[in-house]
Amino acid sequence: MVVDTVIAGGTVVTDTATFEAAVAVDDGKIVSIGDEDTLPAGEEQIDATDQLVMPGVVDPHVHVDDHVSIDSYRTAGSAAALGGVTTFIDFAWQAYEGEDSPWDEPAPLLDGVKRKRENQSEVLVDFGLHGGIMREDDDLFAELADVVDAGVTSFKMYTAYEFGLSNGFMRRVFEALAEANAVGVVHSEDDSVCQSLMEELRADGEDAPEVYPQSRPDYAEAMAAEDAVRLATEAGAKYYGIHTSCRASAAALDRFRDDGSQVRAETCTHYTALDESIHAELGNLPKIAPPIRSPDDVDAMFEYLRRGVLSVVSTDHVAQRRTSKKDMPWWEGPFGANGIQASLPVFHDVAVNERGLSYPFLVRVMCANPAETFGLPNKGTLEPGTDADIVLFDPDETYTITAEDNASKADYSIYEGREVTGEVTKTLVRGETVADDGKVVGEPGHGQFVERKLPDWSA
Repeated sequence: MVVDTVIAGGTVVTDTATFEAAVAVDDGKIVSIGDEDTLPAGEEQIDATDQLVMPGVVDPHVHVDDHVSIDSYRTAGSAAALGGVTTFIDFAWQAYEGEDSPWDEPAPLLDGVKRKRENQSEVLVDFGLHGGIMREDDDLFAELADVVDAGVTSFKMYTAYEFGLSNGFMRRVFEALAEANAVGVVHSEDDSVCQSLMEELRADGEDAPEVYPQSRPDYAEAMAAEDAVRLATEAGAKYYGIHTSCRASAAALDRFRDDGSQVRAETCTHYTALDESIHAELGNLPKIAPPIRSPDDVDAMFEYLRRGVLSVVSTDHVAQRRTSKKDMPWWEGPFGANGIQASLPVFHDVAVNERGLSYPFLVRVMCANPAETFGLPNKGTLEPGTDADIVLFDPDETYTITAEDNASKADYSIYEGREVTGEVTKTLVRGETVADDGKVVGEPGHGQFVERKLPDWSA
């Protein structure tokens, strides 16, 4: 027997172990892992000497080709491939009417799913979708089963901005999600607290970028998180706390976890690697919501990751240009910062190199856990029979991050000038090399839309 590819000479990393082995790949799937002498020959031989062989990163939180991000699926997919991300989950939006809405009129959530799926012809890596609930409309409940049948099994709600939902409507959504066995994903910030603080700071003329985090404090995030997770718990629904940024919010979620089977949460790479002093350095460029917080909150993210209260590290990737954010008061301009290309190297540097966490830990929070949480059984793993989404990673290569290397349309990086040790050298998606030695080598359209299963969180 001859297989398509054998990756040999490297150190295999799974979510539970690290060991020397070779990996055989055929027809886009992992065939076997073991001593090279025991595996079939490969038409292509990839030398992984001195490198880690890991599952591809699963990033369950990105924004692409929509009203908050200028990236196309081609540019975001290229950035993902270069960063070792082999699957991402974007958002399909339910069109709403509002002052800041990009839509002319409301439209069903299924329309948003259809539009985003059309991007498959452009993307290098695989992708899924969350449903984005943007208005309080009973039509949602009529189409919810059809959205789930389309492979979209998680639904995002906001508690802030003009499209934020009331607690009363969220209660109804969580009850419907519990019946469907789907997942509720919540952006939690108390909008009234944030708006009142913004108005006070503006009235006082506090327009420096360093002031921005004061307008969206940790307690506003924790208040909304506690309300939302309580609603989900009362309804018996699965709850996923998106972009947890602070100790107060993680502690609020922890109080509702019990055995952890219904309440899960993520943090993002930037909340583990940066603190609020970044605004003095980069101005409004790192303006995201919730904000980048204090050094103690950075420590808290690792404390709660170690305990499993936070089980996923994502990016919340949003591409913007410098001109849309610089030279203006902090309350003007868009939120968001790109990060999908740098996430794995940056998190590796802060988690493994600086804090001594293990490689299996890294694979759990960036690969295995997001895949399991969101119903992607063939992703985030090196188990034989699953998709051959594989990353080769040189743990000893040191380099400096710069926006000049961005494949994203974003022309800046919140990690600009940061020296990291650890670099992605090769990325395979379903057995095909899509990025190699810092260059995109795959063809747009190789990526596929993945219809996700309803996840089982009881294990």
